[in-house]
Amino acid sequence: MLEFLSACKFQASFRAVQISLLKSKIHRAVVTAANVNYEGSLSISADLAELVELEEFERTLVGNMANGEQFETYVVYGLRGVGAIELNGAVAHLGKPGDRLTIMSFGLFDPEEARTHQPKVIVLGEKNKVFRQK
Repeated sequence: MLEFLSACKFQASFRAVQISLLKSKIHRAVVTAANVNYEGSLSISADLAELVELEEFERTLVGNMANGEQFETYVVYGLRGVGAIELNGAVAHLGKPGDRLTIMSFGLFDPEEARTHQPKVIVLGEKNKVFRQK
């Protein structure tokens, strides 16, 4: 029995603790289009997504500041330099052009990484141009 308890303690000491933290955030993005007939996703101009290190097909949590809706979807890169933020598929019912969104993704970090982690954040202004980068 003592050997079994020792083995359990040994295995427990090797369990990795992971902490979920904000990795990327695009704040105050204005919806430029909503297309119910598209297969699904959130199209973001590639240059904006890359500024916050959002990968194509990465899962996102989106909050609509206009109506309080929150939903999960994934990123599809849109045309660079045009400020496109497009709701596609079923999520097109959760917002409309002109609504402001907060787009977030999260990552898993070990406790040591978590102590120094800083998320990539941009705040958008008029025409979805970068107003501030953190």
